[in-house]
Amino acid sequence: MTLASVRIERVVDWQDTDAAGHYHHSTIIRWVEAAESALYERLGCLHLFGVIPRIKYDVEYSERLWHQDHVQIELTVSRIGTSSMSFEFRVDSDGTVAATGTLTVVHTDGARGGSSPWPEHIRAGFETGGQQQPSLTPTNTTN
Repeated sequence: MTLASVRIERVVDWQDTDAAGHYHHSTIIRWVEAAESALYERLGCLHLFGVIPRIKYDVEYSERLWHQDHVQIELTVSRIGTSSMSFEFRVDSDGTVAATGTLTVVHTDGARGGSSPWPEHIRAGFETGGQQQPSLTPTNTTN
């Protein structure tokens, strides 16, 4: 089993920085969610947005990133439960790790509320999707 993953690239834009001149902590979740969106797109399941709320987000910041730095964001499925799924992510620039962490989502039935098991075809995509083609968008885009 080769769990699904994707790698995207971004450039630290001016609006990604704070008064100290390095990236603002909120930039990481935007990049992680951009990688998540790219993974869903490649697996044909963009329809999941709206039925997969985030239930846990954890990040460790280890290095600063500065305006115009080129960064890579790697997002990998790390665990698939009955209705939840966890991702591990890594943000690096030129081989230096700037941040690592996890993101956990839960599949819900929007009409009923509450958690709902992953449909089997979606679970199979996450379990066997492997490394998806990297995003060729080197700059930030609105997602």
